[in-house]
Amino acid sequence: MKKILVTGGAGMIGSNLVKKLVDEGHEVGVVDNLWRGKLDYLNSNNGEPVIDLDTNFYNLDLSIPNICDSLIAKFDYVYHLADIVAGIDYVFANQGSLFRQNNLINSNIIDSVRKSSKKLKGFIYVGTACSFPLTRQNSLDVIPLREEELYPALPESAYGWSKLMGQYETELLEKETEIPTCTLMFHNVYGSPCDYGERSQVIPALIRKAINYPTEEFNVWGSGEQGRAFIHVDDVVNGLVLALEKGWGHGHIQLGPSVCTSIKQIAESVVKISGKDINIFYDVTKPEGDKARSADFSKAKSILGWEPKVDLEEGLKKQYKWILDQIENEK
Repeated sequence: MKKILVTGGAGMIGSNLVKKLVDEGHEVGVVDNLWRGKLDYLNSNNGEPVIDLDTNFYNLDLSIPNICDSLIAKFDYVYHLADIVAGIDYVFANQGSLFRQNNLINSNIIDSVRKSSKKLKGFIYVGTACSFPLTRQNSLDVIPLREEELYPALPESAYGWSKLMGQYETELLEKETEIPTCTLMFHNVYGSPCDYGERSQVIPALIRKAINYPTEEFNVWGSGEQGRAFIHVDDVVNGLVLALEKGWGHGHIQLGPSVCTSIKQIAESVVKISGKDINIFYDVTKPEGDKARSADFSKAKSILGWEPKVDLEEGLKKQYKWILDQIENEK
């Protein structure tokens, strides 16, 4: 049994990770300020929380310095997933505040780890493919990204820069303290439970629009030609668990498929799953973000024994059903 703290543990990825770790017999603590996460996400299939919320859940704002100082010493390992992220409309409309908040969150938790009275056995930082250079993501002619291409740095968004700064500070932590670290860089994660409201990311937003159509128009931001390497949350959690045993001392490792799927393909798949006659409108006045990307996951495969397994179409069907159930329960 390991004592593990998961920051952002009530979010989509975090809650699934917490459940997996608990299933494996570990003692798990969760830090989350519930900006996007929900306590309900930590419930098992029988509706009961998988952790004791009175003793192992901490509603903390990690942008406040020193707020985790006393907490870190209770654990042996930390998964740091907490950050400010949302759909592309939110990210590009709030770049300054998002950059500042994420830098504070990352620096504060790493500082608490550095100062802890008990030396951690390991620190896992979650980064993003958004930190890769714009010059490698500004063409629809996609060549899978490789880890060694991260520098010279030129992320397109403040979000990508903020996550890269946390990644760099994680490297400094390992050099200064000899605490083993691992950075996993995620491509576009989808699945449930998830935020499907106004701040949601592209897949849950499109599913919500399809479910609500025609009351809500089925608008797609951008041309739809832009593409991403979509990866199911189950695959991501598998990678996070493998990193706990095999990821130490290998720098940054990206998790994502080698296939780039266009937003147009996602939109058409969602419409097909809905069974509705939906008119798709592409709003080219809205930002698209990076043009396209996919992952060369050979490093993850060789070090972690990881590769994506969840079929995109099946994953979309599962997420559609989950969001449909939530919306119907709200009525």
